[in-house]
Amino acid sequence: MKLFSIVLLLLTAIASSFGTQQPSQKQAAASDQLGMTCAQILQMSSTDWITHFNGKVNPANDASPGAAASANKPSGETPEAQATLRAIAVYGKCYGARTDRLAASLGKSGKGPLMGVLGDFRDFETALDNFTALALGRAQTPADPVKTALAALYEKQFRYALYQSYEQKPVNQPPPAPKEATVAPPIAAAADQKPSATRITDPMTLAKNRFGDFLAALPEDERHEIHTAFGEIFEKGSIGERWKIEVYRYAIYILESPKDTPFSPPPF
Repeated sequence: MKLFSIVLLLLTAIASSFGTQQPSQKQAAASDQLGMTCAQILQMSSTDWITHFNGKVNPANDASPGAAASANKPSGETPEAQATLRAIAVYGKCYGARTDRLAASLGKSGKGPLMGVLGDFRDFETALDNFTALALGRAQTPADPVKTALAALYEKQFRYALYQSYEQKPVNQPPPAPKEATVAPPIAAAADQKPSATRITDPMTLAKNRFGDFLAALPEDERHEIHTAFGEIFEKGSIGERWKIEVYRYAIYILESPKDTPFSPPPF
């Protein structure tokens, strides 16, 4: 009887301890939203949210007694980096929850993607994950946990784009206006003109060239490995082709170093 009482007390203590841990974890997650709803957070860009979060959470370096000591820590362990990682986690949770709600809503209405499309998208995601892991491993020396977290955040754009494309109703576009006839210049006049270097403005061409620059800077074996992994993203059906420019921009972001001028702003 005494043994039974002891066991009962232990079980009660364990259950009580577990019960107090759950609310504290939820409260910590809620506090990282700084009193804002996910809808309010997602009205901000990811960059603006991270800046806002750091401003609220991190004291000024000159006012922080541990600022001098943190200068000797690895980049991922500084108070600024830790706050940034928390901010990214909050934004990613809100972004993913919005996608989940949209997917559930489309599923209930029967307007969502069919199983075949979802299967193609899973193959696309797998290929994208493989490229990301490979490219980050080559690009990051030393490893940068903030960039790794941002890469995972920016990858969420593709799943949301998939479901969003089924939410949008097709719009009947008016027929294109007839083109005006153009008269070619005389051959003699054209011959008199000196050739001039044309500036590339096509976004897709610019992205391909920039990606090619990064590949060219790699050793031959790494270049081939990363190029092959990147090509597999588009070989998994038409999903990758649908977001070709976005995939290129994402890949460029992965390969960029902190010293590089960003090729394009964050996707959200």
